[in-house]
Amino acid sequence: MGMINVFQPTLGEAELAAVREVFASGWLGRGPRTKVFEADFAEHLGVGAEQVVSVSCCTEGLFLSMELLGVGPGDEVVLPSISFVGAANAIAARGARPVFCDVDPATLNPTADHVAEKLGPRTKAVVVLHYGGYPGDLVAIADLCRERGVPLVEDSACAVASQVDGRACGTLGDVGVWSFDAMKILVTGDGGMLCFRDPELAERARKLASLGMAQSSGFANATADAEARWWEFEVTAFGRRSISNDVAASIGSVQLRRLPEFVRRRREIAERYDQGLSTVDGLRCPPPLPAGHTSSYYFYWVRMDASVRDAMARRLYDRGVYTTFRYAPLHLVSAYGHEGSLPGAERAAEETLCLPLHQALSDSDVETVIGEVRAGLAALTAPSGSSVPTVSSFPASRP
Repeated sequence: MGMINVFQPTLGEAELAAVREVFASGWLGRGPRTKVFEADFAEHLGVGAEQVVSVSCCTEGLFLSMELLGVGPGDEVVLPSISFVGAANAIAARGARPVFCDVDPATLNPTADHVAEKLGPRTKAVVVLHYGGYPGDLVAIADLCRERGVPLVEDSACAVASQVDGRACGTLGDVGVWSFDAMKILVTGDGGMLCFRDPELAERARKLASLGMAQSSGFANATADAEARWWEFEVTAFGRRSISNDVAASIGSVQLRRLPEFVRRRREIAERYDQGLSTVDGLRCPPPLPAGHTSSYYFYWVRMDASVRDAMARRLYDRGVYTTFRYAPLHLVSAYGHEGSLPGAERAAEETLCLPLHQALSDSDVETVIGEVRAGLAALTAPSGSSVPTVSSFPASRP
């Protein structure tokens, strides 16, 4: 029996057929299929196609966002400590200071109060992650940022299908960023997407992602202007090559059509985990979603006493169930120079474990995970003859 993985994509003949079409076209780079994928994703979000820009990966999207928002030396950008390392790197690479805020240890998302505590005169932007696909306190944070005149960047890497009151996560702030890497729900091998409230900022991003060149391509220039030397160009900004391509986009278009079935299956698995684990003493399941919120169900996390969490992870691994914790608190990374404690993030990092959750899990896999978690917790918290303390401070959660 193989390892039951935390993440695993679902790919098949439809994706292969789409890639074959790209190969047969003779053009693998950015082209018509990339434009189609951008337009389809914009429709999925409920925004105009002119607001959406595909990029090589989500991290590059975060780097571009900081550049486009004018983040630079002396500036501060607020973000939750439980975030992907790429977000903090995007800030620090601009010479700015990442200012980490705390999170609710149950949701692993920040509240508006957590963010407000860290805003100051040097705050240039706020970046929020939607942990595990849960939107979190997004509306209140977006309102706070608008009141303070601070741009909000939504790192929606975990939230490709998440919504608040019918509005897609990634569209409530000023900039949204998505990931399509090999561990996400919708995968293209690697890749990402940006969405901007301001279409003019989207156009700047489009040029910046293509080396800052004013012209889209020499071939397009030759077609548009019979008098032009189409190999000549101008540069409007000193950008990198951050574009996507038709191979990735062709896979992405198929995956986008399959996204509803992926999320439906992930929701079924999360609900089965709730049924099988929420009555276990010493274990806490994710809190229920607030009214009007929908999740992508990217993570399913459980919390247990810190004294048994690491032993539980090792026990599960030895029995063929791979677990992990995402994301290690960034305020504890020395390179960012944070001083002080963030108790919610630190508690979450000691108590939380992410269980396998992906649409390729079979019902048998899910029952195996539930059974192993229940058995593991019982063994690790047995009061007699055990070197591990009994968990008494963590009653069962009943969502």
